[in-house]
Amino acid sequence: MDITEAKTPHRPRIVVVGGGFAGLNLVKKLNKKYFEVILVDSNNYHSFPPLFYQIASSGLDPSSISFPFRREMRKGSVKGVKYQMGEVSAIDFSRKEVTTQYETLSYDKLVIAAGTTNNFFGNDELIKSVYTIKSVPEAIRCRDEILERMERATLTSDKALRKKLLSFTVIGGGPTGVEIAGALGEMKRYILPREYPTISPDEVSITLIEGSDKLLGAMSAKSSAKALEYLKTLMVDVRLKQIMTSYENETVELGDGTTMEAGMVIWTAGVTARKFDFAGNTPQLDKSSRFVVDTSCRVSGLDDVYALGDISFMPTDSNPKGYPQLAQVAIQQAVHLAGELNTGKFTEFRYKDKGAMATVGRNLAVADLPHVSLSGFIAWLTWMFIHLISILGMRNKLTVLITWIWAYCSYPTSLRLIIRPSRYPLKSKHL
Repeated sequence: MDITEAKTPHRPRIVVVGGGFAGLNLVKKLNKKYFEVILVDSNNYHSFPPLFYQIASSGLDPSSISFPFRREMRKGSVKGVKYQMGEVSAIDFSRKEVTTQYETLSYDKLVIAAGTTNNFFGNDELIKSVYTIKSVPEAIRCRDEILERMERATLTSDKALRKKLLSFTVIGGGPTGVEIAGALGEMKRYILPREYPTISPDEVSITLIEGSDKLLGAMSAKSSAKALEYLKTLMVDVRLKQIMTSYENETVELGDGTTMEAGMVIWTAGVTARKFDFAGNTPQLDKSSRFVVDTSCRVSGLDDVYALGDISFMPTDSNPKGYPQLAQVAIQQAVHLAGELNTGKFTEFRYKDKGAMATVGRNLAVADLPHVSLSGFIAWLTWMFIHLISILGMRNKLTVLITWIWAYCSYPTSLRLIIRPSRYPLKSKHL
């Protein structure tokens, strides 16, 4: 049942859609004395997307990189923010309302920070057959499938079936694709001989397919070459300048017409903005459905509506293609917009590039920092440190640190668990 809440009479209401990097940093910085702030998200927790691949590869427990919004909102700079669970499906700009499956909320100012979802580039049928890791549930599903395939492979003597069960293909050579392919390579090289001695590493195939001529397209040529070198040491077959045109009957067809067996396909090739149904004035969107915003994060053509992070497109004279869809852009935009709303003074946003990094395996990483490019063990330590301090919550930081130290000293882990969800009983149609 829809419920339209009355706004607080003395404070303008700001509704923030999405509790990712942009949304959470915004509500932290907004002055709760001036505004009534409501955060709406379909999940009741914030999570850390750069480490989703570690959940998928059994490296970290989901709770290590996630924490509930309500716990955070009892303290510190987030205190005073209201959290309401729901997935926003429609926005009425003329009535200044957003609608979820549970309610309709009115707003004085709206901030859209809902992020992105998987982009299948027009081949939406792929969603039925490939695995993705854009969320915690997707990463858990991916982990369970990887482990189940290994368990099933130990039970059969059928060589053809074992080959099919143990053939993994990663689509996309960006940071996520490189990281999950590297994690699978580490499992093949180090975990199988210890925990699955009846499976020969030669029976496991891991293939990474990238459409361009280099891995990690946003990083330097040096880092790209190092990532390729590291993947090869982990026995990952990398195929550049190839695209997947179809996937049927556990067979991948490539753009050059060749085919390959792929029992499990993990898709990391692209993202697109989350979509909404609009009423009232139609916002200006780019070709990836991102909201076009000015240099103050205001959505073009709309009053009191802003967009942040991956779901926004901010073209400038120096960056006509907009800023990269990175966590640092989202965080810096959130801090900038909070300052504007708190003071009422709108200024031009300027992004400060702090670099990019990716890890391929233990002691194997690459990092492009503002003044230097790193690789190997030093880059890996830098990657670990940056990600550790970026995770929210001291308990989460300690848990991840202990897990990483233990994993470094010994590959065995208690996280390789297959946890299948049970069926829910039928709910009342009135709920």
